[in-house]
Amino acid sequence: MKRRQFLSSTGITLGLLALARNKVFANVFLQSYNFKPLRRNVGIFTEQGGTIAWLVNKEGIVVVDSEFPDPANHLITELKKTSSMPFKYLINTHHHGDHTSGNIAFKGIAEQIVAHENSAANQRTVALKNGTDEKQLYPDRTFKKDMAVRVGDEDIKLYYYGAGHTNGDALIHFENANIVHMGDLMFNRRYPFIDKPMGADIQNWIRVLEKALNNFDNETVFIFGHAADTHNVTGNKEDIKAFQNYLDKLLQHVASEIRAGKSREEILKVTFIPGASEWQGQGIERSLNAAFEELNGGR
Repeated sequence: MKRRQFLSSTGITLGLLALARNKVFANVFLQSYNFKPLRRNVGIFTEQGGTIAWLVNKEGIVVVDSEFPDPANHLITELKKTSSMPFKYLINTHHHGDHTSGNIAFKGIAEQIVAHENSAANQRTVALKNGTDEKQLYPDRTFKKDMAVRVGDEDIKLYYYGAGHTNGDALIHFENANIVHMGDLMFNRRYPFIDKPMGADIQNWIRVLEKALNNFDNETVFIFGHAADTHNVTGNKEDIKAFQNYLDKLLQHVASEIRAGKSREEILKVTFIPGASEWQGQGIERSLNAAFEELNGGR
């Protein structure tokens, strides 16, 4: 567990910090999030949930993903310190709660909330199922294949390459900064969540990553939805190739086990994916289960 996640989950209070004699020590514990510029007015924010990207320039502010309400409010505070420009767009890479629960913090602030049409539908489906409809702020603008907007001197392109992590994952390219937010299409050295009930497709996910490799250049900085504690939430094409290899080796391994007559229970006993042992942490069973279901036609 990362330090910022620990702080968020344990709820260290200002009263306890006041007891600290060393003000520097107290300030370290108060800083539970990371607000970091990358290049050309684009940066990242991390606290609790999927990585957020932000853009601030002379015309406006753009945010990609929103984590949860408290982190979203922390981000909004930081951005307002930086600029008095309006929040032009809040863009969701996909529907999962650790990327969209913070949308509600942008109510009355963001001029438009944007997502792929499948992502928007999934948000409503999940919120209604969980009884959290009143806590969600839904996209009011959707797209089917791609979409382009311009904010100040930055051109932003949204791409949909088909099902992967879900059936509604978008890639967001800040073209002039040459930074791409991959959302949860990229888990850097961390076992991924593969949402089969919401249309995840591992085989097509591999093709989606191939399109990303082909469509962006070697100078592109990629932002990842999640990363292992020992790795970064930003990286390059080599990281994408490594994750693509993980997904490929996952399917190969599970297919081989199925051909060998092994049951789902036996397959779930594996502790690493052969040929992709860099992937780590908890959750390997999610990958194995998803691959088993995909190769068995959902059974």
